[in-house]
Amino acid sequence: MTETVLRPHAEQAHAAELAALAEHDDRQRPPSWRLSPWAVLNYLLGTTLPDGTVITPKYIGPRRLIEVAIATLATDRALLLLGVPGTAKTWVSEHLAAAISGDSTLLVQGTAGTAEEAIRYGWNYARLIAEGPSEQALVPSPVLRAMREGRLARVEELTRIPADVQDSLITILSEKTLPIPELESEAQARPGFNVIATANNRDKGVNELSSALRRRFNTVVLPLPDTAEAEVEIVTRRVSDLGASLALPADSAGLAEIRRVVTVFRELRAGRTEDGRIAVKSPSGTLSTAEAISVLTGGVALAAHFGDGVLRPHDVAAGILGAVVKDPSADRVVWMEYLETVVRERDGWSDFYRACRELSG
Repeated sequence: MTETVLRPHAEQAHAAELAALAEHDDRQRPPSWRLSPWAVLNYLLGTTLPDGTVITPKYIGPRRLIEVAIATLATDRALLLLGVPGTAKTWVSEHLAAAISGDSTLLVQGTAGTAEEAIRYGWNYARLIAEGPSEQALVPSPVLRAMREGRLARVEELTRIPADVQDSLITILSEKTLPIPELESEAQARPGFNVIATANNRDKGVNELSSALRRRFNTVVLPLPDTAEAEVEIVTRRVSDLGASLALPADSAGLAEIRRVVTVFRELRAGRTEDGRIAVKSPSGTLSTAEAISVLTGGVALAAHFGDGVLRPHDVAAGILGAVVKDPSADRVVWMEYLETVVRERDGWSDFYRACRELSG
């Protein structure tokens, strides 16, 4: 019996789609790739195969950016996905690795405490003490495993990693080699190896990449959705997927609230209403698409467990308040001004205004 998990890896959740694409894929594949670049693109952006199989879109955004990302991974240059929080950098990284390598789990999660061993290798100290340095005592990092297996390694939040640890990637990316001096040997990357890194461009100045390391990457900047329609589609798909994984009841009447949350986030991000008539102040937070998904997923849970199952304004009001008011003093003023000058006067938003006003005090 297959074990149920809360969040399957991309290659597990979309195994049927990947298999169908492979079956219809007669294009040239780079060494060790599971699919051709053409098939990888269709996996990311969605298509319908000749036999009627529907490949659902994983990314909704500029086609050319995904083409550049895929083409980069077919060369000897690594890929850096850059953008503000919530622009699907991690999501795209995972799905690229799933489609190209069939394995999205070779992951280094960057933090301020990430050590060099996470990128290079570590040791099983019990065996090291008992036997001395040996291949059996060596603990390979996800990057080293990717080199040996000819797969993609993922490095999340690269600019959160200390600069000296970041630079351990330079030799790996330029020479495709990782020296292991303790064993008087080296690991040489097999065909198919490459690195996908992500970075938040709001982290500029935290641990900026050295010029030497930046030259090893081709940078693709993922933007926020251009239109409200695109953002609504992204949010609707992800809320539906998350709701299914959490066994929340499907909500067929939630589109109005999804549009409302997306509108609020887009207007506060842009500093003006959608019609351009009213200027509004922006809060300190990013109000990303990912945060909109979180607000709505929480709202669906409230509606399912403490309401009538239909997503309503009072189910999303608390989540929006928490997303907008990160700084209790400055952001609260911004939010109250937006409520009174925009939301209060908007036709059909009276229930939403009352719900937000009641929580805001």
